[in-house]
Amino acid sequence: MRILGIDPGTGTTGYGIVEKQGNRLVHIENGAIRTHSGEDLALRLKTIHDALTGVIVRYAPQAVAVEQIFVAKNALSALKLGHARGAALLSGVNARLPVFEYSALQVKSAVVGYGRAEKSQVQQMVRMLLNLPEIAQEDASDALAVAICHAHSHSLNGRLQSAAQGGRR
Repeated sequence: MRILGIDPGTGTTGYGIVEKQGNRLVHIENGAIRTHSGEDLALRLKTIHDALTGVIVRYAPQAVAVEQIFVAKNALSALKLGHARGAALLSGVNARLPVFEYSALQVKSAVVGYGRAEKSQVQQMVRMLLNLPEIAQEDASDALAVAICHAHSHSLNGRLQSAAQGGRR
């Protein structure tokens, strides 16, 4: 299964693509979509949406995983972040892909095993889990972590669902 992870932001939106091959996770691509702070918000959101749509077309993921909003510094920041998340969600939905959302706590738990892990710990584990030569750029690394979280959660949920169905027979 190929997964597109997204770490949304109006200034920088990170993306990362991983493929789950059996028990292995394989790094496919990662990067960051940058917008210009002087542009109107609507144009920045269009840039994010169009770039993510291009990533989806280019790499053909089977699922999209997006990080949920956590506590923002102020209401305006939270609102802008919500807009960026909306552009990311829309990119996945328009491509008719299943879209999943994960909290920062879920992502950190899935990647590091501890929900209160430091950002540097998450980045280091992403590098190790995907066998990257170096730590990816911060927003891209966060997006890869979201994709890894989905890979782990999806397979766990599949096993739980299979076990539940087996018990009903």
